[in-house]
Amino acid sequence: MNDIVNGAVAALSQKIDAGDFDGSAKFVIEGEGSVIIDGAGVRAGDEETDVTLTADADTFQSMLAGDTNPTAAFMSGKLSVDGDMGKAMQLGGLLS
Repeated sequence: MNDIVNGAVAALSQKIDAGDFDGSAKFVIEGEGSVIIDGAGVRAGDEETDVTLTADADTFQSMLAGDTNPTAAFMSGKLSVDGDMGKAMQLGGLLS
């Protein structure tokens, strides 16, 4: 695991309580790896999930820092979503 993925796991663990998110999601950080969020918590991984969100490392870190709204990132094409859009919206609300 690289530093960006490790940092993402730590930051998401602070922002999201596993009980607050009903479902599973994968953040794919282009060129770095992926992070899974589900009922078990936040961890590095690459399993199948309800929704997959893909962004470059800069966009992902900006969303975690609160500098970029996930919905705005999606609307501008910086964040792609594949799968359950409802789960993506729920997760976006937890990140804001």
